[in-house]
Amino acid sequence: MNGKIYPREFDSQIVYLKNVITKPNIEVGDYTIYNDYVNDPRDFEKNNVLYHYPVNNDKLIVGKFCSIACGAKFMFTSGNHTMKSLSTYTFPIFFDEWELDPVNIRDAWDNKGDIVIGNDVWIGYEAVIMQGVTIGDGAIIGTRALVTKDVPPYTIVGGAPAKPIRNRFSEEIIAKLLEMKWWDWPEERIKANIAAIQRGDIEALI
Repeated sequence: MNGKIYPREFDSQIVYLKNVITKPNIEVGDYTIYNDYVNDPRDFEKNNVLYHYPVNNDKLIVGKFCSIACGAKFMFTSGNHTMKSLSTYTFPIFFDEWELDPVNIRDAWDNKGDIVIGNDVWIGYEAVIMQGVTIGDGAIIGTRALVTKDVPPYTIVGGAPAKPIRNRFSEEIIAKLLEMKWWDWPEERIKANIAAIQRGDIEALI
């Protein structure tokens, strides 16, 4: 991919996401794409990664060969007001107003941790991924799904909150794919096996 932003010439709606990321707390693997026909897809960090403040030290980690559809959102800790308190009001943010110690600003939220997206994951139109969620390799997140819990590899989920619909393949094939990790192959090997990948011929890949 050599640092290029647009995978297709004359198509400015799809970007290689890794090459438009500037923030150190967002990590994206090779060949992962983001499509946006409403906003400039290069503004992914601003428009799609929400409430992601450095003070929390949480990360968005996305694997290789993922496909992220227009409007998908990643909701981080600072949008998650604490429920440990008697009030959900974020007093610690306004430490000047209430004469509080600014070192305790993170008490305003319940920090559930990183969002981790595996490899070859397809995230559908306007899906929302909540803080602390891990999505396994090969999973599919349906249109406008609200993902509040971890998603196993090669599982299709949908709805609000998102629930499993079905597995993409048999347990045997899923195990082989997770062992194979084709997304980590050298580019030339992937290129030589694209036909087998597309027709679902796992035996040819083995």
